[in-house]
Amino acid sequence: MSVTRLTLRRAGTVTALTAASVLVAAGVAAAHVTVHPESYAKGATDGVLTFRVPNEEDTASTTKVQVYLPTDHPVLGVLVTPQDGWTAKVTTTKLKTPVKTDDGTITEAVSEVTWTGGKIGAGQYEDFNVAFGQLPEDTDQLTFKTLQTYSDGKVVRWIEEAQSGADEPENPAPTLKLTAAGDDAGASSTASATKSSAKATTASADTSDSTARGLGIAGLIVGALGLAAAAFAFVRTRGGARS
Repeated sequence: MSVTRLTLRRAGTVTALTAASVLVAAGVAAAHVTVHPESYAKGATDGVLTFRVPNEEDTASTTKVQVYLPTDHPVLGVLVTPQDGWTAKVTTTKLKTPVKTDDGTITEAVSEVTWTGGKIGAGQYEDFNVAFGQLPEDTDQLTFKTLQTYSDGKVVRWIEEAQSGADEPENPAPTLKLTAAGDDAGASSTASATKSSAKATTASADTSDSTARGLGIAGLIVGALGLAAAAFAFVRTRGGARS
């Protein structure tokens, strides 16, 4: 095999492997249970949180989803959206520290929402919508630990919290960032989430699609760089042979 062909083959192999790793990373990221939108303004009112639950198993279906809401920084006025094929059970807990609002003092808040009776098959996902009356103002983020149960009895615990400066954990919990009340990002998130549940779900899908497109473009750029490197090696080899 000539030096030129060997160089081209090596460059093509590196390009293919790099592009494949980009696509694999996209698949891994999409497999996590996530909450949408990713951020809201502190103290936001009358919004919707969408919990996206993908099925990671090839031989089992997701049959139960449990989302735990924090009670140290409670989400007030929680309501669930009727979900075809699923039954939602809402659990409330008495708060250690009551919350004072314009409508009075709140002593209880929702601590868990459990969906059962439905099925998420292989290669599928389900969006579970939760409406809220008000988000807390005294924290920078909310963590919603989630348990995902499969038909074969396996339970995936999405409960790990990311640490600053560390790699993302294997089973990260869905996390909602809370921005300053005057932050444009938080304000836009609030405006977006006050739309209907269907529109909130569509917005979540658009976000995921944009991420996938971005990763796909990154893969194409990597491929182009690999081909450019191969062409450069080819020209150098030809030039060396002539001299």
